[in-house]
Amino acid sequence: MIRINLVDDETLIRAGLAALINAEGDMEVTGQANDGADVPDLVRRTQPDLVLMDVRMPHLDGIQATRTLHTTLTRPPRVIVVTTFDNDDYVWDALRAGATGFLLKRTPPEDILAAIRIAHRGETLLFPTALRHLAATQPHAPTPAAQAVATLTERESQTLTLMAQGLTNAEIADHMILGVQTIKTHVSHILTKLGVRDRTQAVIAAYDSGLIRPGTHH
Repeated sequence: MIRINLVDDETLIRAGLAALINAEGDMEVTGQANDGADVPDLVRRTQPDLVLMDVRMPHLDGIQATRTLHTTLTRPPRVIVVTTFDNDDYVWDALRAGATGFLLKRTPPEDILAAIRIAHRGETLLFPTALRHLAATQPHAPTPAAQAVATLTERESQTLTLMAQGLTNAEIADHMILGVQTIKTHVSHILTKLGVRDRTQAVIAAYDSGLIRPGTHH
């Protein structure tokens, strides 16, 4: 059972998401909050696997709430930020703060459910085009992860570049003419060297380091 917390200042959106999620046999809503300030306490109480987090809230926004979870908890839940606009600068900041991915509020219900399952499996909600557009408007940030990109081997850098295009391990293996297990090892080494927990964070670091330039299309 996938345990989910909903955080949104709009009661109607929370109610709609709760009805959608609770109708599924493999997931349930374990807690709700209407502001980011309530998130750490809610998460400690309810121990969710995943938080669907509104980006813009009146008191404490989803970025700060995500950052707080990642800096105060040993095993923070995965966070999917929910936003109205796909060019929202807040999204990039939330991803930088540790979010696994993002969804638009107009996303069809079946796609929201699919995204929850993908994130819960530890896979990435990468939207390569959207990320590239977002990255194009952002200055490089010398985060520890971004600085660690320089320590990657040539093969690992190539793997990370292909990850940023949204390729799966199998597709990367085909592209690099290597076995899938070898790619899995490369990905594991990348996450370890960069000190990040998932592919999204690795890709953000790649953009922040300048390894990938948003203006280049492959």
